[in-house]
Amino acid sequence: MTTPNNTARTTPTTTVTAAPDSGAHTPEAAEVIRDARHRIDDLDGRIIGLIQERMAVSAVIQRERTAAGGPRLNLSREMEVLAHYSDQLGRSGTALAMTLLELSRGRV
Repeated sequence: MTTPNNTARTTPTTTVTAAPDSGAHTPEAAEVIRDARHRIDDLDGRIIGLIQERMAVSAVIQRERTAAGGPRLNLSREMEVLAHYSDQLGRSGTALAMTLLELSRGRV
């Protein structure tokens, strides 16, 4: 936009930096959501690292058990893990534990 003397004129604008899918209606809410999503991303990274560590520890246990002539899997131990997750997280915890056990078993 130009003024009659041909000098440029600017108008202040407000930009919300929220992701389009944040659902935020204010810049403050968008910031809270953005920060919380960064925290979730950090937690997810840590959880993935812990799962990978759990898989490695499980591989050690399986290797030692089979080297001693035992079975690779211990179903009673798996039931303990399932019960623990179920007690702490309910039905969804059981599903999570099953996934962790599957990941930790390796190839059966």
